[in-house]
Amino acid sequence: MPTGRFAPSPTGPLHLGNLRTALVAWLFARSAGSPFLVRIEDLDPVASREQWVEQHLADLAAIGLDWDGVVVRQSERRSAHVAAVERLRDDGLLYPCWCTRREIAEAAQAAHGPLPEGAYPGTCRGRPAQGRGDRAPALRVRAGGVTVGFADEIHGRVEAIIDDFVVQKGDGTPAYNLAVVVDDAWQGVEQVVRGDDLLLGTPRQVWLAGVLGVPVPSYAHVPLVLNAAGQRLAKRDGAVTVADLGPAETRRLLDESLGDGGTTPATFNPALLPGDPWFVR
Repeated sequence: MPTGRFAPSPTGPLHLGNLRTALVAWLFARSAGSPFLVRIEDLDPVASREQWVEQHLADLAAIGLDWDGVVVRQSERRSAHVAAVERLRDDGLLYPCWCTRREIAEAAQAAHGPLPEGAYPGTCRGRPAQGRGDRAPALRVRAGGVTVGFADEIHGRVEAIIDDFVVQKGDGTPAYNLAVVVDDAWQGVEQVVRGDDLLLGTPRQVWLAGVLGVPVPSYAHVPLVLNAAGQRLAKRDGAVTVADLGPAETRRLLDESLGDGGTTPATFNPALLPGDPWFVR
């Protein structure tokens, strides 16, 4: 009975896309008789807002989702994240990096792949530790360009070459890829269901879990919800939140989006979930 979870970031309201992922994650867990956890990923101290934490939990409950245990906040897990960074440092796997995303994207030698920000070209890998004085460096891992793969329950086999990715930002904040691996392991999460915009970055997390010696969960990446223009759904697209639509209409739309996949733990069949994005028109 794999433990599942939903882990929203409290930087704005949950829209139909977020809620659909939460519903599918809940159905995966509850249909197997498994625990389901909610974790607040409030790593960004500037963008995170307490009002959204409370609203997220209220919205999940309003559409009929329940969860087990206390709601963990990633901001309270900083010491564990720092310990993981120090372990990587002790193993000689880290180096400072002063590159901005723009510089990486513009680097002539950058091996641009499907990752949203482009694969890191290794600019700072051999740079002296004093680097540049205009900003504090991030910390990257020396991944060595290995190929890592995993079996996704929706997309099948996924493989990627692991670039040297960031595990700690320049301001000392742990990066998502590190925090999510550390916290999933600590909470005993065995099944991760999330949007497929995160699919191609998952091999990084699989690799990092291996380096840190923690279990690798199973993964299911759900197709995104798109607006009428085929773009990723956002609050600006209008009536797309529980506050806009009301709990009953929100849940009706979400159930409709699951097609033949089933809308209750008793009827849920992940093999019948739609494999294409859902358009909100």
